[in-house]
Amino acid sequence: MANHDQYGLNRVWHIIEEVGTCMMTTRFEGGLRARPLEARPDRDQNLIWFLTDRRGLKDDEVQAHPEVCLTFVYPKEKAYLSLTGRALVSSDVCQAKELWNEEQQAWWPGGPEDENVLVMRVELDRAEMWDGPASSAVAAFEFAKARLTGTKPNLGENRKVTVQIE
Repeated sequence: MANHDQYGLNRVWHIIEEVGTCMMTTRFEGGLRARPLEARPDRDQNLIWFLTDRRGLKDDEVQAHPEVCLTFVYPKEKAYLSLTGRALVSSDVCQAKELWNEEQQAWWPGGPEDENVLVMRVELDRAEMWDGPASSAVAAFEFAKARLTGTKPNLGENRKVTVQIE
């Protein structure tokens, strides 16, 4: 893998690990639906794990259309990340125990063995990332200047990187 590709891949995982919560978009008969989920990244396996609820319809949607989109926003670094992959849902109690933390108790009082706990894993295919300028003060100044002068704001380096995840 080229150094540029490795940098992009490392940056993708950094954002996922720092942000922690993403919006997952699934398809259903009426269109698309997005909802927030706590991501549990597994960098070594190129997977992201989730605990989800049987009563939330995600499992039915994923079984019908396994392609999903995960979106992470990292305001601190002005980074935006969109991941595509294929999701698989199971009732794997052993994996649920590995992913479990005390915060989950609020959703599933029966613990990882609760009948409504499902494990979802997303096998990642592709990442698209937009990195923006780091300084909010510079961005605010440039937008104000652009309004006054009618010119385009100069926000510094703004790059989009696409990374194939293997």
